Amino acid sequence: MAPDARVGRGPASTFVPVARRPVLLATLGVPFAPHAAEIAVEAAVEAGQPLVLANVVELVPLPLSLMLGHDQIDSPADAEALAAPAVLAHSLGVAVERLRVVSPRPIEALLSLVHEREPGLLVFGPDRRRLSRRRYRKAADAVRERASCLVWLD
Repeated sequence: MAPDARVGRGPASTFVPVARRPVLLATLGVPFAPHAAEIAVEAAVEAGQPLVLANVVELVPLPLSLMLGHDQIDSPADAEALAAPAVLAHSLGVAVERLRVVSPRPIEALLSLVHEREPGLLVFGPDRRRLSRRRYRKAADAVRERASCLVWLD
């Protein structure tokens, strides 16, 4: 039997769009480390994915503080530092979402957020000068062990 000498197209390919998997930049109540913010913004730009900025804050169970709104007070310098990656990413055409997650268990809340949003990359980048070594190590270990995505630790 002779091979078929016809030239033609192969089977029609079916394009399946890739699900949007954002880049998640997370911190624990302190500003982002500058290098971590750069990594997250660059990754979002290069991948063409949205950037989610998450500031996960510990909720101190003081009823009067909650009623007066003192659980949401940031210094002006911290507020500006937390907004800086969003401003940069937005100027580069990246869709940005900023979240403030308040929980009595911030590490568990961060992991729940990772599970819910299913990011392609989690950049865990708190400013380590403003966070205790013990707290950073505990959070980094939990993220490394339990996050279901690619993780970058500052």
